Amino acid sequence: MRHHNSNRKFGREKNQRKALLKSLAYSLTLKGKIKTTEPKAKELRPYMEKLITLGKKQTLASRRVLESRVGPKAAKKIATELSLTYKERVGGYTRITKMGQRLTDGSPMAIIELI
Repeated sequence: MRHHNSNRKFGREKNQRKALLKSLAYSLTLKGKIKTTEPKAKELRPYMEKLITLGKKQTLASRRVLESRVGPKAAKKIATELSLTYKERVGGYTRITKMGQRLTDGSPMAIIELI
């Protein structure tokens, strides 16, 4: 039984999953919209929401945590641009749009974007 196993593993070890989420969050932050598989998008959404909420705090500690989780370039964008854009918004910074299946392997695809 899969009790208390809420996160998806993607057939990767922990450090590889962490790197995957970091790179997806980095791309989403810089581009604003990325196309990926549906499970990856669903796993990325809460990760990204927490990062933006953390960026709204505007403290040195939050900036350092952001840099460790997405890298300095994306952390700067989250702390300066995105936190100001979503200043009045309580949550729900991302949108997932389902696209159908990929032709090669039939994976369900989705677009995740910042609102």
